[in-house]
Amino acid sequence: MIVPGCPVAPRRAGCDTRKMTRRLVFLSAAALGMFMPAVAFAAKAADGIAHVDPTAGIILRLAVILFAAKLGAGLAVRLNQPPVFGELLAGVALGNAALVGVPWLAGVTTPAAIALLGQFGVILLLFEIGLESTIAQMLKVGPASLFVVLFENGGTFVLGWAAGALLLPESSSYVHAFLGATVTATSIGITARVLKDQGVANRTESRIVMGAAVLDDVVALVALATAVGAISSAGQGTVLSVSATGAILGKATAFLVGSLVIGTIVSPRIFRLASAVWTHGMLLALSLAICFTLSWLASVAGLAPLMGAFAAGLILKKVAYKDLAERSEHSLRDLVSPISSFLVPIFFVVMGAHTDLRAFLQPGVLLLAGALTAGVAIGAVGVALAVRMVLPRVDAIPIAIGMMPRGEVVLIFAGMGLSLTVGGAPVYTAETFSAIVAMVFLTAMATPPLLAWSFRRGRSPRRGIG
Repeated sequence: MIVPGCPVAPRRAGCDTRKMTRRLVFLSAAALGMFMPAVAFAAKAADGIAHVDPTAGIILRLAVILFAAKLGAGLAVRLNQPPVFGELLAGVALGNAALVGVPWLAGVTTPAAIALLGQFGVILLLFEIGLESTIAQMLKVGPASLFVVLFENGGTFVLGWAAGALLLPESSSYVHAFLGATVTATSIGITARVLKDQGVANRTESRIVMGAAVLDDVVALVALATAVGAISSAGQGTVLSVSATGAILGKATAFLVGSLVIGTIVSPRIFRLASAVWTHGMLLALSLAICFTLSWLASVAGLAPLMGAFAAGLILKKVAYKDLAERSEHSLRDLVSPISSFLVPIFFVVMGAHTDLRAFLQPGVLLLAGALTAGVAIGAVGVALAVRMVLPRVDAIPIAIGMMPRGEVVLIFAGMGLSLTVGGAPVYTAETFSAIVAMVFLTAMATPPLLAWSFRRGRSPRRGIG
């Protein structure tokens, strides 16, 4: 690790990198200590003029989030960890600032405008990952990705159900099934960010993980629909119909196939038309318009908008916008990168801020959270063993770890559990919800360093699947 102030070869020059790292941590903490009182003072002034300019409070909150995100990312890099790890920890610190007497900071990530910017960030992140892949590459690993999803989700569902049955014996089997469905959804955003930061998005293992992440939304929705249907049918005294499950699966398949096929045919024509009326910024604006349109269509189809963003990146290959690329001074990736550098950290800070550290003080919550986390980890071990048997030439460790993190999708499902009822009682109590949040925290925090380690642990890249 190269530390500012040290030579390139610190060991030969006698430079103590650990001492330098401790000094950087101390200086960063000191800077944070000086910065936050100023922020608190400015916050009062911003809130005081909010009725005059409603954007004042949002602007200041963005300043705090970006400062904390980059400080956390910088410290994470110095500690040889992925930047996203520091951004998540920065969110945890902000979200729990009230515990140390700074209540205003705890509300930095709560405005809807901040959450919206974070959602744009993760959409752009998936768009970037799609730009770094090709449809041919995704088709090559398609069967492998489907195998990973079915094996990992099936195993996690069973383990989540078992954890609920053992630790929540007073709850009905519907609650246990819904808990199993909730914990199946992998957080594509965390894995995608680590793959991008590590510069390994084009490796076979990474493409399998990204393909699995796309299919994971479909499988998770099917599992959720099945659980919701079972609960609704139980409330009405009827049996579960499979029509809703079939409809979701059909919509997801139609959207993915349709967007890739139609987009590949239509996008070159759109860009040729745009080149006839070219103006500065045309390539970036039109590409983002296509990304947002497909994200919206995915949402209309009842799917995650992230699927649409990833599909947009897959279909926007350089051959499609060749004329516009020749007129632009930068590639499409270079044009998107500054925007994502601003928005993506917001998403991970907001995700980290959802964690309430007080939930860890409840023994029952910790026990259930530990069981759910263990289930996810056991599912990952099962994926590694299965991949190693079926695809011996592929490094199974990054694939297994890449499917571990749980994030925003699980939180959405958990929120639904608070609103659904079985026999007049909510599916999830406040304690169960806290345990799920704790599990999200543990898997989200553990995955980035483990995934980074899996790619740098000394194994040579594999040549392919077959």
